[in-house]
Amino acid sequence: SGLIGRNWAMVFAAGGFKVKLYDIAQQQLTSALENIRKQMKEMEKSGVLKGALSAEQQLALISVCTDLKAAIEGATFIQECTPENVELKRKIFSQLDLIVGDNVILSSSTSCLLPSKLFTGLKHVKQCVVSHPVNPPYFVPLVEIVPHPETDPSTTERTYALMKKIGQSPVKLNREIEGFVLNRLQYAVISEAWRLVDEGLISATDLDLVVSDGLGMRYAFIGPLETMHLNAEGVSNYCERYAEGMKLVLNTFGPVPEFSGETVQKVNQALSEKIPVIPKALDARRKWRDECLTGLAKLKTQMKSD
Repeated sequence: SGLIGRNWAMVFAAGGFKVKLYDIAQQQLTSALENIRKQMKEMEKSGVLKGALSAEQQLALISVCTDLKAAIEGATFIQECTPENVELKRKIFSQLDLIVGDNVILSSSTSCLLPSKLFTGLKHVKQCVVSHPVNPPYFVPLVEIVPHPETDPSTTERTYALMKKIGQSPVKLNREIEGFVLNRLQYAVISEAWRLVDEGLISATDLDLVVSDGLGMRYAFIGPLETMHLNAEGVSNYCERYAEGMKLVLNTFGPVPEFSGETVQKVNQALSEKIPVIPKALDARRKWRDECLTGLAKLKTQMKSD
């Protein structure tokens, strides 16, 4: 019932599904419900609540439970949201493996642990899949669906259909790979960004501006491959015109940074001047980020319907 679990509960309730939120501590669950209620009421007030149901109707769909067996009774889909710890996740899935039926999908929110590390050896491995959300899932709809080598294709298809039904934007990976796709792309950007700042080519704040007011403007609506397509007379023409230049630049990329030492201090100082590393300032900035994401999601929905 942490941040990701609460977000998933809200997303599923917005889609009209009954949700049971499980945790080992009752206080955690009480706090989670209070947080969900507060968020839903605020979003309803500002007109950005997801789904066709009112906040009260959605809240009525969410109940809490400290008993795992009782929590999964009648469930068709289980989304695990424990911390990013392989032993803890394996322990949870081993417990679930003993008590679930043959039609329940067991899904993990992990952002970097491979399905083969989580599900191998389980009796219900064919029903297991990773559904990696983007933080925060309520505001960013992408979900990466990653199968275990033994996952039944129907498990992937059912998960994909469910994610579509609740208004998320699922993508299917054909096989597992370190970092999945989102983090591989994200780390590639972070890696080059870090090198450019490390080499003194640009300040940390200006680097962020290159993305937020440059690349990010179009990437909010179209991906890098469609960008290529539109920036020439199709992808084939883009490759004819720019392949040599791209390779020239790509060959100048340095090794993977260590993400340590002086550059950490330099980047941290620049960002801390903008957003002090204190809970109040970080929370305020996250709230602002979520409001921006909400507005962007609203605009994208409106533009799609136009």
